[in-house]
Amino acid sequence: MVRTGLEVLLADQPEKIRGRRIGLLLNQASVDSRLHWTLDRLLAAGAQVVALFGPEHGLRGEAQAGAHVGHARHPRLGVPIYSLYGEDRKPRAEMLAGIDLFLCDLPDGGSRYWTFLYTMAYALEACGQAGIPFLLLDRPNPIGGLQVEGNLVTEAFRSFVGGYPLPIRHGMTMGEIARWLAGRHGIGGGVLEVVPAQGWTRDQYFQDTGLLWASPSPNIPSPETLILYPGTCLVEGTNCSEGRGTTHPFQWIGAPWIDADALAADLNRRALPGSYFRPVYFTPTFSKHAHELCAGVEVHVLDNRVFQPVRVGLHLLAALRAQNPERFAWIESDGRYFIDLLAGTDQLRRSLEQGVFPEEIWRGWEQELQSFLPERQQFLLYPESR
Repeated sequence: MVRTGLEVLLADQPEKIRGRRIGLLLNQASVDSRLHWTLDRLLAAGAQVVALFGPEHGLRGEAQAGAHVGHARHPRLGVPIYSLYGEDRKPRAEMLAGIDLFLCDLPDGGSRYWTFLYTMAYALEACGQAGIPFLLLDRPNPIGGLQVEGNLVTEAFRSFVGGYPLPIRHGMTMGEIARWLAGRHGIGGGVLEVVPAQGWTRDQYFQDTGLLWASPSPNIPSPETLILYPGTCLVEGTNCSEGRGTTHPFQWIGAPWIDADALAADLNRRALPGSYFRPVYFTPTFSKHAHELCAGVEVHVLDNRVFQPVRVGLHLLAALRAQNPERFAWIESDGRYFIDLLAGTDQLRRSLEQGVFPEEIWRGWEQELQSFLPERQQFLLYPESR
């Protein structure tokens, strides 16, 4: 059984929270191995929590993707709940007033687009500027810590879905990324402390940990969804549906104009490792193409040890565009192509528009990774296997 940083803290290091006025960043999936909420565990241990902070989707996970969440007050405790996905993305000085220890216990998603990473990073930066100790309670990476895929974000395309030069699938935990931010980028270096999880090894996916699943986001219903997410999330940058508004988000991919059988046959001919594509038909209840019949593919993971979601995502984009280039389109966000923000560069979009085959893009990204891997290595906390 893996123990999360929360459980390690309470069982082995309770003196770290004794007598402290705590600000706590968490969401509804911040739970222990028996699904008890972090806030409740801390209160039961006698912690004095004076402020709560919530990421995208809110403290309770009720808000849909991209929806701004306002500040509130906890109905039982009477303490403020500060949203870090609304008017504020970074805690302001007045939010941190009276806090002498900031605790962060957020679930990781294993990919660069995961906005909780940047909520953590901005909070770490704010605490560093205010001189407030920042204690991060680490958790396993749910899609393993061995495989690393994708390109690095370039400076011109930094955003809240790609704020730092990380690869798309980084193979790190939240704590390891915090250490990398502090050691490599000087963010919160003087205040950061990580409480590592115990018993986790990098070859383990969430299903291997013995932990119970709590959905971290409205459109991440299962650990299997997270395996797909680093690749199929790229479809968000297009006018095709990534399955939001269905029971299989990020697994059902399509649009009203797609020929499902042809798309599945095209993708299966490409023989991508550990994957299979099955024709599907679905009608989203919200988001893109709400209440319209869509055709497309269901992405099946046959073997997650060899499945490469980012590689699959590149082929999906190319195949969707090739089937009907007149209907296919890139969508914009605040005057920029959203695919450029997801990819951390405009070169992916430009290459696909020029007809560059995805394998060529993939090979270029593999070369780009080589500069990051040695840098990453020095901040890792967990062994590769038992």
